[in-house]
Amino acid sequence: MVGGGQLARMTHEAGIPLGIKFKLLSNAPQESAAQVVSEVVIGDHRDLDTLRAFARGCDVITFDHEHVPTEHLRALEADGIPVRPGPDALVHAQDKGVMRAKLDAIGAPCPRHRIVADPADVECFADEIGGFPVVLKTVRGGYDGKGVWAVRSSKEAAEPFRAGVPVLAEEKVPFVRELAANVVRSPHGQAVAYPVVESVQVDGVCDTVIAPAPDLSEELSGQAQELALRIAHELGVVGHLAVELFETADGRILVNELAMRPHNSGHWTQDGAITSQFANHLRAVLDLPLGDPRPRARWTVMANVLGGDYPDMYSAYLHCMARDPQLKIHMYGKDVKPGRKVGHVNTYGDDLADVRERAAHAAGYLRGTITE
Repeated sequence: MVGGGQLARMTHEAGIPLGIKFKLLSNAPQESAAQVVSEVVIGDHRDLDTLRAFARGCDVITFDHEHVPTEHLRALEADGIPVRPGPDALVHAQDKGVMRAKLDAIGAPCPRHRIVADPADVECFADEIGGFPVVLKTVRGGYDGKGVWAVRSSKEAAEPFRAGVPVLAEEKVPFVRELAANVVRSPHGQAVAYPVVESVQVDGVCDTVIAPAPDLSEELSGQAQELALRIAHELGVVGHLAVELFETADGRILVNELAMRPHNSGHWTQDGAITSQFANHLRAVLDLPLGDPRPRARWTVMANVLGGDYPDMYSAYLHCMARDPQLKIHMYGKDVKPGRKVGHVNTYGDDLADVRERAAHAAGYLRGTITE
């Protein structure tokens, strides 16, 4: 697995019961997954020679991020190394411009958009869609709200162009809420779909995920699952695909983003589904039969633990575990930085209000924002 973050850490954990020999390419020895994987190579995923040396002897290569250069992945494939998802699929998660063009071609519903050349062109785009505000995104390199700007005039539009990469302009969708449809697809086309979830964002970062999305009609839920499965098929995805969606007031869904790896909106599956996203991603890239994606409980809520102050984590565990014996805590071993995801908690049960409160309390206590 290329990438040493928490997604690799949790994917490795899912492979332990199957005896999968896991090799990791990590940027640094202190990264989340590098702390727990036995075979770690420290190196730069942007360097082709490093990638080739790392891939030697591997049965398959997969990723916990989308940042490996597309041309390097093509070189690995030319060397005979199975890359899953492959570069022809992964480029749609790497480049937002390519993604939008492909989604348009297959008829997937999207916000109105186009590539813009400069702030004056942003103003032209705003005129085309009925005015500001407009969302601007660098086509490559953005995540967790980075590389995304909501601008109210052409004067505010200069910053995105300083990155030196193309800029995508999109209409600012007046959505009701954000949803995510998570699916997994294997090389021979077997696919499974998890329940559609509601994703609550705070300052551009996922804060809470509710599975399944409350008060979502069966019709719209089915549309979202079918759309995600169709995108996975049309793009040739192998492994986990997260399709982030806007739900509009008039009952439509629009594709916001794609991620071709385990995803924050699927962390609830660790404790809330029969087969987790991590286990199914591994099964898919190894072309094993996929596992059952159905939920174990009526409701599961995932809450992210963001960077705070941890003077005594042991005491925090004592409090949280005593207060809620059913609570599941997943910490990533990461250094604490403001706003950084350092862990998450999962709660489940039959009463949604109770499940949400338990998750919010535990995440807040572990962060240090709740002290009782």
